[in-house]
Amino acid sequence: MSAHTDLIRRLIPDLDSYLGSDLPVYSPIDGQLLVTLKVDSQSSIDDKIARSVSAFHQWREVPAPQRGELVRRLGEALRTHKEDLAKLVTLECGKILEEGRGEVQEMIDICDFAVGLSRQLYGLTIASERPNHVMQENWLPLGPVGIISAFNFPVAVWSWNSCLALVCGDPCLWKPSEKTPLTALACQAIFDSVAEGYPADLSLVILGFAEQGDQLVSDSRVPLISATGSTRMGRAVGPKVAARFGRSLLELGGNNAVIVTPSADLGIAVPSILFGSVGTAGQRCTSTRRVIAHESLIGPLYESLSKAVSQIGETKVGDPLEASTLVGPLIDQAAFDGMQSALDRIRPVAKAITGGERTREDLGTGAYYARPAMVLLSENSAVIEEETFAPITYLIPYRTLEEALEIHNSVPQGLSSAIMTTDVREAEYFKRHSDCGIANVNIGTSGAEIGGAFGGEKETGGGRESGSDSWKAYMRRQTSTTYFGRERPALAQGITFDV
Repeated sequence: MSAHTDLIRRLIPDLDSYLGSDLPVYSPIDGQLLVTLKVDSQSSIDDKIARSVSAFHQWREVPAPQRGELVRRLGEALRTHKEDLAKLVTLECGKILEEGRGEVQEMIDICDFAVGLSRQLYGLTIASERPNHVMQENWLPLGPVGIISAFNFPVAVWSWNSCLALVCGDPCLWKPSEKTPLTALACQAIFDSVAEGYPADLSLVILGFAEQGDQLVSDSRVPLISATGSTRMGRAVGPKVAARFGRSLLELGGNNAVIVTPSADLGIAVPSILFGSVGTAGQRCTSTRRVIAHESLIGPLYESLSKAVSQIGETKVGDPLEASTLVGPLIDQAAFDGMQSALDRIRPVAKAITGGERTREDLGTGAYYARPAMVLLSENSAVIEEETFAPITYLIPYRTLEEALEIHNSVPQGLSSAIMTTDVREAEYFKRHSDCGIANVNIGTSGAEIGGAFGGEKETGGGRESGSDSWKAYMRRQTSTTYFGRERPALAQGITFDV
């Protein structure tokens, strides 16, 4: 066990029951082994799915406001454990502690949202064309929901799905990333602590790798699979769920851009771009990958951004548990190698490159800290169409706003986008023509609130999680017509069928 054993055991009191020899868990902070866990067998996954189905048969009969009470209790427990859980998030995925706290706060916020939602699962009353008929649209619980989450937001994505699913009447089966299983076990322990008196098995965790995830995805007893990860993962998950006529809610890759117009307030634009570029070491699906700036701004903007990025690289990259750190480590060597590969591919066409080197190698061979990179290009390049999960930002010039949107929309991903402008015409043109699920004005691409539906188009998968009407993904829609007259009811469309 590691030096962080007390924290881990405080959050996971039954840790011993999960220990094994299958799944080593390392901290990206120093590359040290935290624990080694056992993964779920084929039979244990089958058993958990069966238990989730049994829980659904009980849970769907509980009135939605009572289901919301369980989620309210979860939110209160998360408030109590916020600091410890934030530290575990940082320890296991490497984001700075301030962002870890923010992620747990996001869990608390979605609990509050879901509690209110539990009294607002509204259907419709529809005017019928036939006398003495009333039509209704009802929303009913769907069934067990499979949640597959990624390492970069190891707890927030689970809460987005589970809190909505629970108030909608659905139990949850959570397969976390094999890189961040401890945070999942901690959340499960917190959930269990508030679930006494409710049906058993409303939330279950499945530990393992792609093999275990595939079993969950392929099981027809799980009507909805909500999967967050790479586009490559989505290409595997989507067809398998579709083949059994299940539903997929996919949150996949991003290749997000900020357009900077001549009217932009750079005092607002530059800080937003910096946070989007280097926050979470560039390992957010909403991280700013591309800055598309007017040609009149390209020189000064590159100078300003590269200077700031260099300063961050020299003084603010380090241990994410330290308050002065702004950029923690990449999750592992594969992430660092991917960053270097991307820089090597763009180098022949780049005008200038700042940063990208490994730093803090003294922390051990298993820790990968990198200086954020800024790449200046003379024109758009097909090389940057592939998402790289690392702090690399490409600066690209444009001449007209139409050209800027053309560059913006040229990538296969469609998650988050932003424009920096003080011209309302430019802002409205951008919102109408951005092909992303998120289109911001004068704020960056990174950092969404839970009140709005989160997700994107194209290779981002088309799913929507969190706020707005995202709850409908976790329920089934039923149209019901009731006749309340005394004479023989009329047929629709004026059809006569006399016998």
